[in-house]
Amino acid sequence: MDVKRLELLRELAERGSVAAVARATHRTPSAVSQQLKVLEREAGVALTERVGRGIVLTGSGRVLAQTATDVAVALERAQAVWDDFVATPQGEVTLATFPTGGQMLLPGLLRTVAETPGLVVVASDHDPSIREFPELAADHDVVVAHSSDDKPWPGRGLVTVPLLTEPLDIALPADHRLAGRASLAPGDLEGENWIGVPHDFPFEWVYREIERVTGSPVRVAQRFSDTKVTESLVGAGLGIAVLPRFTAKDARDDMVLVPLESIRAVRWVSAVMRRDRAERPSVRRVVDALRAEASRVAAVHGGV
Repeated sequence: MDVKRLELLRELAERGSVAAVARATHRTPSAVSQQLKVLEREAGVALTERVGRGIVLTGSGRVLAQTATDVAVALERAQAVWDDFVATPQGEVTLATFPTGGQMLLPGLLRTVAETPGLVVVASDHDPSIREFPELAADHDVVVAHSSDDKPWPGRGLVTVPLLTEPLDIALPADHRLAGRASLAPGDLEGENWIGVPHDFPFEWVYREIERVTGSPVRVAQRFSDTKVTESLVGAGLGIAVLPRFTAKDARDDMVLVPLESIRAVRWVSAVMRRDRAERPSVRRVVDALRAEASRVAAVHGGV
């Protein structure tokens, strides 16, 4: 049954006449009568009967009018709950992040969110290729993603909030011939063995740029998505790699990071979400906390 027609029946029970209902609801009496007839057809029983020149509720009509009151109360209660929800950042927010993004941002984020009563972040780590990050937004409220530029997913209908820009450095064994350099040019790296990432994963574009600048292929001996595995192999002297500065710097005594010049080797870290979810106060609160934590991390490491 239509909720608005139930409301008219409730008004009739309380006001006693079609004319009074019409005045209260800014309708004509004929429009009210027509809607009540439709409600009768929906209910399948007579809800009103004529008495003299007016109409009154039948027994069924009085029962349904009481039900209409219950429905109105339930709707008001639901509206009050919703109004409170949209005005207050509370509830559960699901967040997906790539591993080093979680390493950088989650500790501070979760501490900050814990200060908001009723707000909980449930985080999980994922390691997709760059083009697969938008798919995570279908199942998570917020996705912390990284990419090779600041507009990586055009036409996907997603809200993208920039968080930070992180340099990508060259990781070398501590005893490597280039380990003492202040910076490296792409030509310095010709002939080296590389510990790379899976195809289409973040950092892959840096290898392509090195090949473009030097005209020589980058020789990738092993490929891993887990940067901790890559760090261990670099530290063992088994190759060099591209690694993110903020999480790999000082990670090991047997590995050093050296900036790469002539190529803008950075990654853009962003919060990505669907447009409807981006409107939720709880999600906005989490994104604000992410931005604050990203600013703190960048400041600690000196930014780009």
